[in-house]
Amino acid sequence: MAAWKHGDDGAGAELFRQSYAPVARFYRSKVGPSAPDLVQRCFLRCLEIRHRIREDASFRCFVFGVARNVLLEHYRGQRANARIDFTEQTVEDLSPTPTSELAHDEQSQLLLQALRRLPVDQQIVIELYYWEDLNAREIAEIYEVPEPTVRTRLRRAKLRLEEELCALVQAPQSGAQPSIGLEAWARRLRAELDRSPE
Repeated sequence: MAAWKHGDDGAGAELFRQSYAPVARFYRSKVGPSAPDLVQRCFLRCLEIRHRIREDASFRCFVFGVARNVLLEHYRGQRANARIDFTEQTVEDLSPTPTSELAHDEQSQLLLQALRRLPVDQQIVIELYYWEDLNAREIAEIYEVPEPTVRTRLRRAKLRLEEELCALVQAPQSGAQPSIGLEAWARRLRAELDRSPE
């Protein structure tokens, strides 16, 4: 990252190559078919502000921080005159995309539906933790908040996700039963999103 920051375009190309799949997955679960446009905007923004990266920063934290900001700008742009509270409003509210287009396995669809019913900020925290294997300290760097704050948000997000999953599983039209743990379920959904077409 230091080489890219100081003008080595080859190093930058390698960083973006390594980050493409995670960033695409980050957007795919939230905006569906608009994901490629947001990936492009995210990487362009990274190029524009690379001079502001701290020397001790991790590129993954940097790129996900930018990805989050680009996503929130995207939602604000769709609702120009409306105030959006990302601690309250959900992806389902802001970007209704059929989950069948993103996940085909029934359990994966249930998890994706439940994720999309979380407030946007909670969904992001859960995905960064379970899909990208970021720890609380790294997520705190992305959100620019203290680590204990992130730990509290993670606990609340996980409880809310479990509530949403239970509600979906108990819905009359659902025949699915959560037969595996949340972590394994999340890994399965991550793999499905990675196989989804752009």
